[in-house]
Amino acid sequence: MISGLHHYALEVPDLGVADDFLRDFGLETSEKDGALLAQCAGRSQEQVRMVEGATKRLHHMSFTLRPGALDTVHEVLERSGVPLIEPPDGADEAGLWLRDPDGTAVQLLDTEPAPARAVGEILVNSGASRQRIGSAMWKQVTDDVHPSRLGHSLLFTPQPAAMTAFYTDLLGLQVSDRIHGDFVIFLNAGPGDHHVFGFISSTHPGFHHSSFEVPSIDAIALSADRMRARGHDAGWGLGRHTIGSNFFHYTRDPWGSWIEWYSDIDQVDECWVAGDWDVPPHLWGAPPPETFLSNLEPRRD
Repeated sequence: MISGLHHYALEVPDLGVADDFLRDFGLETSEKDGALLAQCAGRSQEQVRMVEGATKRLHHMSFTLRPGALDTVHEVLERSGVPLIEPPDGADEAGLWLRDPDGTAVQLLDTEPAPARAVGEILVNSGASRQRIGSAMWKQVTDDVHPSRLGHSLLFTPQPAAMTAFYTDLLGLQVSDRIHGDFVIFLNAGPGDHHVFGFISSTHPGFHHSSFEVPSIDAIALSADRMRARGHDAGWGLGRHTIGSNFFHYTRDPWGSWIEWYSDIDQVDECWVAGDWDVPPHLWGAPPPETFLSNLEPRRD
């Protein structure tokens, strides 16, 4: 039923700091009804919403539904006894609103995802392929380095089994792969990206990271260089993940969670078989910081 991730929303103590950070990351920002919104250049879809609060907290998650799925969602929620709720303060009122087992507000939008900005084909001279003849790549790779779309987010949860059942059995996502059973769980929305959502086991709920697609590994490295030049944390990367296989670089945001650029992620199809893997998060690159899996979000009342 869920077709993809629409946007995520955080409460943060200073919207000015958030605005500067998101623009440095490569997003376009605007203000609406007291909230800070961010989107990717060339894509008319909200990707991030920031609302002011005393401390950083996950505010809500928003997903798009497949065409014609709204009635089915209503029936499933009614049979399961999951009540609808009023939108939380600072959120857009559109769509259906409910709470997942961790108490996070979830928005379900009966709309098609906006198309991402068109990006050029990357011609490679790698392995047996010789696609780029007579041109110098270094002159081209700086042309487009900004994010084209929000690809996925991962949340901390103290109850990964219950959260996985909620988003798969009720809302139609599917398990792509796991690491150490319930330690990390990746969920897909059908054919397409290896994961659009997922969970990391923790002592309490929280927001771990968001991830934005860029056109190439060069765009990842150039974006990381830009962030470092503007005084942001060096983060973690460059590397290639094991699960998902994507190139990555993470930057720590001002509130202790992470934001990622990625490229070249695995694509799943109807024949994909989920595995349970005993692997580190990266295939190559420096190991993650000791705090990478630290849930710094305050416990909810």
